[in-house]
Amino acid sequence: MVDADQTFVIVGGGLAGAKAAETLRAEGFTGRVILICDERDHPYERPPLSKGFLTGSDERESVFIHKPAWYAQADIELHLGQPAVHLDRAAKSVRLGDGTRVHYDRLLLATGAEPRRLDIPGTSLAGVHHLRRLAHAERLRGVLASLGRDNGHLLIAGAGWIGLEVAAAARGYGAEVTVVEPQPTPLHTVTGPELGQLFTELHREHGVRFHFGARLTEITGQDGMVLAVRTDDGEEHPAHAVLAAIGAAPRTALAEAAGLALVDRADGGGIAVDASLRTSDPDIFAAGDVAAAEHPWLGTRLRVEHWANALHSGPAAARAMLGRTVSYDRVPYFFSDQYEVGLEYHGYAPPGSYDQVVCRGDVAKREFIAFWLREGRVLAGMNVNVWEVAERVQHLIRTGAVVDPAALADPTVPLESLAG
Repeated sequence: MVDADQTFVIVGGGLAGAKAAETLRAEGFTGRVILICDERDHPYERPPLSKGFLTGSDERESVFIHKPAWYAQADIELHLGQPAVHLDRAAKSVRLGDGTRVHYDRLLLATGAEPRRLDIPGTSLAGVHHLRRLAHAERLRGVLASLGRDNGHLLIAGAGWIGLEVAAAARGYGAEVTVVEPQPTPLHTVTGPELGQLFTELHREHGVRFHFGARLTEITGQDGMVLAVRTDDGEEHPAHAVLAAIGAAPRTALAEAAGLALVDRADGGGIAVDASLRTSDPDIFAAGDVAAAEHPWLGTRLRVEHWANALHSGPAAARAMLGRTVSYDRVPYFFSDQYEVGLEYHGYAPPGSYDQVVCRGDVAKREFIAFWLREGRVLAGMNVNVWEVAERVQHLIRTGAVVDPAALADPTVPLESLAG
């Protein structure tokens, strides 16, 4: 039973935390809501950091989730620039970096993830960058513009979504770009070799150089500035700036020190939560990038580091905190924009989980939908420059219906007719 005398604390000022706070008020909670953010900026969305804001097409103000005045209007107590440094479950309190202790009746951990670091010589040079926060994007935007003006060279470690989106942005500024990736194609563990080559060709057409099957071993420089990068196959690449885009790690230190159940890194890491996003402590919940949730119909524990998960899991956790019945069963979803290609990916098809890839449409023109199947059932779908199909693709995934691959590949057969 929730009452007006209770205090709900949210640690994490990203999309999941901000939307959870919004949902608590929308659902009628009248107690204290305290939102703790370790950044000095008001809560903002992260996709623009590698898309519109980085390219210069979006203004800084467009990334914020709410206007600054909204928090006071909604009676949300906002602590900016204050990291949570200790969680005392017995006392039900959180200690902030300035020593302040905040009591909670229910707590939501939405601490997100942080970029993985390159563990090689030279990472302390001034031209080595990561992209996770607004301050990172602001700095990188200036770097890309400068590289474009001076015919400079950006080297990107990692051909995942962030690496590819930054490569596209950098080429838009006119910078030279080389991407070093240990796998044989970009996005190898997401799209597999079948579709990975599509992204190789797309970026090469726009002047990006790829070096596959290699890892960075050293960043060399002079007077504190980057000059080149060496790889484990003996190659050396010129570079004036380096972006480490080798993935992100869930920020679980607070939860781990408090003794909450975690998921092993080999299994994706994160804070272990059930389908209602409740942790091993009944008064503590987790949402967003840091939460590894039991997925009701996928039958596996899943941690998703994408915008849509933060957007929906924050509100779901807020409702669970209020005592509502919650079963968080969203189809995993993300989107990407690279040059003239826009895409949406739905579902979950890790390497080894599928036995067939079926495409409908014109792959050569990059106007198609790809489906990953196992024993005739659709595990995931990716629509590339084909729109208004998200609900139908997700319905195919949810139903688990066995489909005829030939019909699935035929654009004249309505997708909705395949789910039975």
